[in-house]
Amino acid sequence: QVQLVESGGGLVQPGGSLRLSCAASGSIFRIYTMGWYRQAPGKQRDLVATITNSGATNYADSVKGRFTISGDNAKTTVYLQMNSLRPEDTAVYYCHLLVGIINYWGQGTQVTVSA
Repeated sequence: QVQLVESGGGLVQPGGSLRLSCAASGSIFRIYTMGWYRQAPGKQRDLVATITNSGATNYADSVKGRFTISGDNAKTTVYLQMNSLRPEDTAVYYCHLLVGIINYWGQGTQVTVSA
């Protein structure tokens, strides 16, 4: 059983910063990719950023230059540093973990960017 525990969401003003964390635990033998997706009300869940086991990263165009994804040395925790936040970044952010061919999702954490 794999569990993902997210933290770090909240309310922030436009231009502000937040840092999300996601810790994975359980039967993790081969983590291929960890990352973050987000879903705004009435919209589909979209990729924000991912990081592979080898450290390769991928970002959605809308967050490039503002968000940074990183992982710890044990490769069981992933972080998302979000700077220069905009109202359109408001969404529920979900941690994602790919182990083998199985996808795992966190419970989601709300990020609200508003004045």
